[in-house]
Amino acid sequence: MVERFVYTEEAAGSIPAPSTNLMTYKSRLGKFGEDIACDFLIENGYKIIDRNFRKPWGELDIVAKAPDKTLTFVEVKTVRKFDGGLNPEDQLTQSKLQKLKRTASLYAGHRPELIDERKGWRIDLIALTIEGDSPIVRYYKNIS
Repeated sequence: MVERFVYTEEAAGSIPAPSTNLMTYKSRLGKFGEDIACDFLIENGYKIIDRNFRKPWGELDIVAKAPDKTLTFVEVKTVRKFDGGLNPEDQLTQSKLQKLKRTASLYAGHRPELIDERKGWRIDLIALTIEGDSPIVRYYKNIS
């Protein structure tokens, strides 16, 4: 199921402008997208547990508890409309998804107190496309 939302600039904050330093721009755009995603999740009853969990074997953008108590690992992909015509969903490759599954499994294994035995855990995707001044948020649940 995909949910689609449009945020206003006031809700989103300042949208990063492209710069000559591509890594800085991508980092700022990624952080901006993750901030929007966290706001979206909180507004929808999620509790943020961790952000930018990094280990040598992988990274998790957001770790949250869903309203139904499911431990949720949220991958966030953000693009500007003019970034080569790609959709953010296109940036989540099978190899990246496998790495996410492995990292999520290791995280869950080290934090069993976060898992409701009846709900388990899942991986979700928040895809943000920035068009003009408003990010469009598409939310995909249980993508694995």
